Amino acid sequence: MISEELKAELLEVAREAARRAGELLRDGRPADLAVAATKSSPIDVVTEMDIAAEKLITGLLAERRPEDGLLGEEGSDTPGTSGVRWVIDPLDGTVNYLYGLPSWSVSIAAEYHGETVVGVVAAPMRGETYHAVLGGGAWTGGERLACRADAPLDQALLSTGFAYVQTRRAHQADVAQRIIPLVRDIRRGGSAALDLCDVAAGRLDGHYERGLNPWDLAAGELIAREAGALTGGRPGERASFELTLAASPAVFASLQPLLEEAGAWHD
Repeated sequence: MISEELKAELLEVAREAARRAGELLRDGRPADLAVAATKSSPIDVVTEMDIAAEKLITGLLAERRPEDGLLGEEGSDTPGTSGVRWVIDPLDGTVNYLYGLPSWSVSIAAEYHGETVVGVVAAPMRGETYHAVLGGGAWTGGERLACRADAPLDQALLSTGFAYVQTRRAHQADVAQRIIPLVRDIRRGGSAALDLCDVAAGRLDGHYERGLNPWDLAAGELIAREAGALTGGRPGERASFELTLAASPAVFASLQPLLEEAGAWHD
Protein backbone atom coordinates (compact mmCIF):
# COMPACT_ATOMS: atom_id res chain seq x y z
CA MET A 1 0.00 0.00 0.00
CA ILE A 2 1.43 3.34 -1.04
CA SER A 3 1.39 6.11 1.56
CA GLU A 4 -0.27 9.46 0.99
CA GLU A 5 3.08 11.11 1.68
CA LEU A 6 4.76 9.21 -1.15
CA LYS A 7 1.92 9.99 -3.55
CA ALA A 8 2.23 13.68 -2.70
CA GLU A 9 5.98 13.58 -3.26
CA LEU A 10 5.63 11.84 -6.62
CA LEU A 11 3.00 14.34 -7.73
CA GLU A 12 5.22 17.28 -6.82
CA VAL A 13 8.16 15.85 -8.75
CA ALA A 14 5.99 14.97 -11.77
CA ARG A 15 4.45 18.44 -11.91
CA GLU A 16 7.85 20.14 -11.77
CA ALA A 17 9.32 17.87 -14.44
CA ALA A 18 6.34 18.35 -16.76
CA ARG A 19 6.41 22.12 -16.28
CA ARG A 20 10.12 22.42 -17.00
CA ALA A 21 9.98 20.14 -20.04
CA GLY A 22 6.94 21.98 -21.38
CA GLU A 23 8.74 25.32 -21.05
CA LEU A 24 11.77 23.90 -22.85
CA LEU A 25 9.63 22.68 -25.74
CA ARG A 26 7.54 25.84 -25.94
CA ASP A 27 10.41 28.32 -25.69
CA GLY A 28 12.89 26.28 -27.75
CA ARG A 29 10.67 25.70 -30.77
CA PRO A 30 11.81 27.73 -33.80
CA ALA A 31 9.00 29.97 -35.01
CA ASP A 32 9.46 28.77 -38.60
CA LEU A 33 9.90 25.10 -37.74
CA ALA A 34 7.25 23.83 -40.15
CA VAL A 35 8.87 25.43 -43.20
CA ALA A 36 12.55 25.96 -42.40
CA ALA A 37 15.18 23.29 -43.06
CA THR A 38 17.55 23.87 -40.16
CA LYS A 39 20.43 21.41 -39.86
CA SER A 40 19.08 18.63 -42.08
CA SER A 41 15.29 18.88 -41.78
CA PRO A 42 12.50 20.18 -39.54
CA ILE A 43 11.86 16.59 -38.39
CA ASP A 44 15.40 16.40 -37.00
CA VAL A 45 14.75 19.53 -34.95
CA VAL A 46 11.60 17.98 -33.48
CA THR A 47 13.53 14.81 -32.65
CA GLU A 48 16.25 16.84 -30.96
CA MET A 49 13.66 18.73 -28.89
CA ASP A 50 11.94 15.47 -27.96
CA ILE A 51 15.22 13.95 -26.77
CA ALA A 52 16.22 17.13 -24.94
CA ALA A 53 12.89 17.17 -23.08
CA GLU A 54 13.29 13.53 -22.05
CA LYS A 55 16.85 14.18 -20.85
CA LEU A 56 15.60 17.11 -18.77
CA ILE A 57 12.91 14.93 -17.19
CA THR A 58 15.13 11.93 -16.55
CA GLY A 59 17.87 14.17 -15.16
CA LEU A 60 15.48 15.73 -12.68
CA LEU A 61 14.12 12.32 -11.69
CA ALA A 62 17.65 10.94 -11.23
CA GLU A 63 18.42 13.86 -8.93
CA ARG A 64 15.22 13.68 -6.87
CA ARG A 65 14.42 9.95 -7.01
CA PRO A 66 17.64 8.09 -7.92
CA GLU A 67 16.34 4.63 -6.96
CA ASP A 68 13.25 4.76 -9.17
CA GLY A 69 12.82 3.00 -12.50
CA LEU A 70 12.20 4.76 -15.80
CA LEU A 71 10.40 3.97 -19.05
CA GLY A 72 10.53 6.70 -21.68
CA GLU A 73 9.54 7.01 -25.32
CA GLU A 74 13.03 8.08 -26.37
CA GLY A 75 14.72 4.99 -24.96
CA SER A 76 15.02 5.41 -21.20
CA ASP A 77 14.41 2.00 -19.61
CA THR A 78 15.84 1.22 -16.18
CA PRO A 79 14.26 -1.09 -13.58
CA GLY A 80 15.00 0.77 -10.34
CA THR A 81 14.86 -0.64 -6.81
CA SER A 82 12.23 1.47 -5.02
CA GLY A 83 9.04 -0.03 -6.47
CA VAL A 84 8.37 3.24 -8.31
CA ARG A 85 8.65 3.47 -12.09
CA TRP A 86 8.21 6.65 -14.09
CA VAL A 87 6.51 6.35 -17.50
CA ILE A 88 7.39 9.36 -19.66
CA ASP A 89 6.33 10.80 -22.99
CA PRO A 90 8.33 14.01 -23.32
CA LEU A 91 6.41 15.19 -26.40
CA ASP A 92 3.04 13.64 -27.20
CA GLY A 93 1.73 15.07 -30.45
CA THR A 94 4.94 15.58 -32.40
CA VAL A 95 3.21 16.32 -35.71
CA ASN A 96 1.11 19.01 -34.02
CA TYR A 97 4.32 20.42 -32.55
CA LEU A 98 5.97 20.40 -35.97
CA TYR A 99 3.10 22.31 -37.57
CA GLY A 100 2.63 24.79 -34.75
CA LEU A 101 -0.71 23.39 -33.61
CA PRO A 102 -1.31 23.84 -29.86
CA SER A 103 -2.42 20.28 -29.03
CA TRP A 104 0.83 18.72 -27.85
CA SER A 105 1.75 17.74 -24.34
CA VAL A 106 4.25 16.37 -21.85
CA SER A 107 2.97 13.22 -20.15
CA ILE A 108 4.48 11.84 -16.94
CA ALA A 109 3.08 9.02 -14.81
CA ALA A 110 4.40 7.26 -11.73
CA GLU A 111 3.66 3.60 -11.08
CA TYR A 112 4.04 1.89 -7.72
CA HIS A 113 4.58 -1.86 -8.01
CA GLY A 114 2.91 -1.82 -11.41
CA GLU A 115 -0.11 0.35 -10.55
CA THR A 116 -0.36 3.91 -11.85
CA VAL A 117 -0.65 6.21 -8.83
CA VAL A 118 0.17 9.67 -10.25
CA GLY A 119 -0.41 11.22 -13.66
CA VAL A 120 0.47 14.67 -14.98
CA VAL A 121 -0.18 16.00 -18.49
CA ALA A 122 1.08 19.51 -19.25
CA ALA A 123 -0.20 21.36 -22.32
CA PRO A 124 1.87 24.57 -22.45
CA MET A 125 0.19 26.07 -25.53
CA ARG A 126 -3.21 25.63 -23.89
CA GLY A 127 -1.94 27.03 -20.61
CA GLU A 128 -3.28 23.92 -18.87
CA THR A 129 -1.84 21.17 -16.69
CA TYR A 130 -3.90 18.18 -15.67
CA HIS A 131 -3.08 15.86 -12.79
CA ALA A 132 -4.50 12.98 -10.85
CA VAL A 133 -3.52 10.93 -7.83
CA LEU A 134 -4.99 7.46 -7.35
CA GLY A 135 -8.07 7.87 -5.16
CA GLY A 136 -7.74 11.66 -5.09
CA GLY A 137 -9.64 12.78 -8.16
CA ALA A 138 -8.48 14.57 -11.31
CA TRP A 139 -7.71 18.26 -11.45
CA THR A 140 -6.60 21.14 -13.61
CA GLY A 141 -5.42 24.11 -11.61
CA GLY A 142 -7.78 24.23 -8.65
CA GLU A 143 -10.73 22.82 -10.58
CA ARG A 144 -11.81 19.24 -10.04
CA LEU A 145 -12.56 17.45 -13.29
CA ALA A 146 -15.61 15.33 -14.06
CA CYS A 147 -16.42 13.50 -17.26
CA ARG A 148 -19.63 14.39 -19.08
CA ALA A 149 -22.95 13.13 -17.87
CA ASP A 150 -23.98 9.98 -19.62
CA ALA A 151 -25.46 10.53 -23.07
CA PRO A 152 -26.88 8.11 -25.64
CA LEU A 153 -24.24 6.92 -28.09
CA ASP A 154 -25.87 8.84 -30.94
CA GLN A 155 -25.22 12.06 -29.00
CA ALA A 156 -21.62 11.21 -28.09
CA LEU A 157 -18.62 13.19 -29.35
CA LEU A 158 -15.62 10.86 -29.62
CA SER A 159 -11.97 11.20 -30.54
CA THR A 160 -9.56 8.67 -31.98
CA GLY A 161 -6.08 8.44 -33.43
CA PHE A 162 -4.45 6.90 -36.47
CA ALA A 163 -1.16 5.07 -36.82
CA TYR A 164 1.60 5.95 -39.27
CA VAL A 165 1.84 2.33 -40.47
CA GLN A 166 -0.19 2.30 -43.67
CA THR A 167 -1.94 -1.06 -43.22
CA ARG A 168 -3.00 -0.28 -39.65
CA ARG A 169 -4.08 3.21 -40.66
CA ALA A 170 -6.32 1.84 -43.40
CA HIS A 171 -8.00 -0.55 -40.98
CA GLN A 172 -8.47 2.24 -38.43
CA ALA A 173 -10.22 4.27 -41.13
CA ASP A 174 -12.56 1.33 -41.78
CA VAL A 175 -13.37 1.13 -38.06
CA ALA A 176 -14.05 4.88 -37.90
CA GLN A 177 -16.30 4.61 -40.95
CA ARG A 178 -18.41 2.05 -39.07
CA ILE A 179 -18.56 4.13 -35.88
CA ILE A 180 -19.25 7.60 -37.37
CA PRO A 181 -22.91 6.94 -38.36
CA LEU A 182 -23.65 5.82 -34.79
CA VAL A 183 -22.32 8.85 -32.89
CA ARG A 184 -22.62 12.64 -32.93
CA ASP A 185 -19.16 13.04 -34.48
CA ILE A 186 -15.51 12.03 -34.25
CA ARG A 187 -12.46 14.24 -33.73
CA ARG A 188 -8.76 13.52 -34.29
CA GLY A 189 -6.75 15.65 -31.87
CA GLY A 190 -3.26 14.26 -32.41
CA SER A 191 -2.22 13.82 -28.78
CA ALA A 192 -3.70 10.79 -27.04
CA ALA A 193 -2.67 12.12 -23.63
CA LEU A 194 -4.67 15.30 -24.24
CA ASP A 195 -7.61 13.38 -25.72
CA LEU A 196 -7.81 11.37 -22.50
CA CYS A 197 -7.64 14.58 -20.46
CA ASP A 198 -10.41 16.05 -22.60
CA VAL A 199 -12.57 13.06 -21.68
CA ALA A 200 -11.79 13.84 -18.04
CA ALA A 201 -12.67 17.52 -18.54
CA GLY A 202 -15.99 16.77 -20.22
CA ARG A 203 -14.90 18.09 -23.62
CA LEU A 204 -15.33 14.65 -25.16
CA ASP A 205 -17.64 11.76 -24.34
CA GLY A 206 -14.98 9.19 -25.16
CA HIS A 207 -11.68 8.33 -26.82
CA TYR A 208 -10.63 5.07 -28.44
CA GLU A 209 -7.37 4.13 -30.13
CA ARG A 210 -5.26 1.16 -31.11
CA GLY A 211 -1.49 1.33 -30.93
CA LEU A 212 -0.88 3.38 -27.79
CA ASN A 213 2.30 2.62 -25.89
CA PRO A 214 2.49 2.79 -22.07
CA TRP A 215 3.98 6.29 -22.19
CA ASP A 216 1.13 7.50 -24.42
CA LEU A 217 -1.65 6.44 -22.11
CA ALA A 218 -0.41 5.99 -18.52
CA ALA A 219 -0.99 9.52 -17.19
CA GLY A 220 -4.07 10.35 -19.26
CA GLU A 221 -5.79 7.06 -18.46
CA LEU A 222 -5.47 7.70 -14.71
CA ILE A 223 -6.71 11.28 -15.13
CA ALA A 224 -9.76 10.11 -17.10
CA ARG A 225 -10.52 7.36 -14.59
CA GLU A 226 -10.21 9.67 -11.60
CA ALA A 227 -12.65 12.04 -13.32
CA GLY A 228 -15.27 9.29 -13.40
CA ALA A 229 -14.70 7.81 -16.84
CA LEU A 230 -14.48 4.09 -17.40
CA THR A 231 -11.26 2.92 -19.01
CA GLY A 232 -10.17 -0.36 -20.52
CA GLY A 233 -9.38 -2.19 -23.70
CA ARG A 234 -11.06 -5.24 -25.16
CA PRO A 235 -13.87 -6.63 -22.96
CA GLY A 236 -12.47 -7.61 -19.57
CA GLU A 237 -9.00 -6.24 -20.33
CA ARG A 238 -7.02 -3.17 -19.34
CA ALA A 239 -6.13 -0.35 -21.71
CA SER A 240 -3.15 -1.42 -23.79
CA PHE A 241 -1.44 -1.24 -27.17
CA GLU A 242 -4.15 -3.54 -28.49
CA LEU A 243 -6.95 -1.12 -27.63
CA THR A 244 -7.48 1.83 -25.32
CA LEU A 245 -10.96 3.14 -24.54
CA ALA A 246 -11.96 5.85 -22.07
CA ALA A 247 -15.50 7.18 -21.92
CA SER A 248 -18.37 8.13 -19.68
CA PRO A 249 -19.93 4.92 -18.31
CA ALA A 250 -22.94 4.65 -20.65
CA VAL A 251 -20.90 5.51 -23.74
CA PHE A 252 -18.22 3.02 -22.67
CA ALA A 253 -20.85 0.27 -22.28
CA SER A 254 -22.26 0.97 -25.76
CA LEU A 255 -18.99 1.59 -27.57
CA GLN A 256 -16.81 -1.26 -26.31
CA PRO A 257 -18.85 -4.07 -27.98
CA LEU A 258 -19.03 -2.07 -31.21
CA LEU A 259 -15.25 -1.70 -31.28
CA GLU A 260 -14.88 -5.40 -30.56
CA GLU A 261 -17.25 -6.29 -33.38
CA ALA A 262 -15.47 -3.91 -35.76
CA GLY A 263 -12.09 -5.47 -34.91
CA ALA A 264 -10.62 -2.21 -33.66
CA TRP A 265 -8.04 -4.23 -31.75
CA HIS A 266 -6.22 -5.71 -34.77
CA ASP A 267 -4.45 -4.37 -37.84
